Amino acid sequence: MEFEAATLSREELRAALTKSVRRPHGNIHHGKLHVSPEAFSTAGTGTNLCVSSFSILDCTGNIHLGPWCMIGARCRIYTHDHIHDSRQPLLDVQERYGVVWQDKYIGRDVWIHENVIVLYQVTVIPDGAVIGAGAVLTKNPGPYEIWAGVPARKIADRKDLSPHQIRELVGRPKFTLKEHLQETWATTNFTTF
Repeated sequence: MEFEAATLSREELRAALTKSVRRPHGNIHHGKLHVSPEAFSTAGTGTNLCVSSFSILDCTGNIHLGPWCMIGARCRIYTHDHIHDSRQPLLDVQERYGVVWQDKYIGRDVWIHENVIVLYQVTVIPDGAVIGAGAVLTKNPGPYEIWAGVPARKIADRKDLSPHQIRELVGRPKFTLKEHLQETWATTNFTTF
């Protein structure tokens, strides 16, 4: 069985990053996205990255993106925060003092699922971390940890699986509508798209 590549070509990555990289406070600091050279070193692929063009990468500060990373649709990765500790009007504080910012390091083999929000406080997402869909990450996870929830917390560790164990996972019985609906599946004229 052949699978469609999940990684992006250089042109697809450039197009996605052109849409995703933002500098909402470029007047305060104009950060850059630094993509690891290893992201372009896998034979037979343009890159080993998958970054949704619907994500937002806030480059008020700098962001380092390691190889083999996936960043899902509607993710927002923030390198800045507003100064909201004071009781002065927030917009007045922003206009007088700007915002706080810092850089962010995303290691290798990191998966940031869809709709994740990575807040300013997070500085390092280490190698192998997985952040579950819809999570709000407020702290640095550990290497090869799986985090989920609002606010996100550690729920598991990634395991070292053999190819045989991976095949077993892929080969598990699946839930199917045909089995679930049984006779209704065969006798109903569903509208399909």
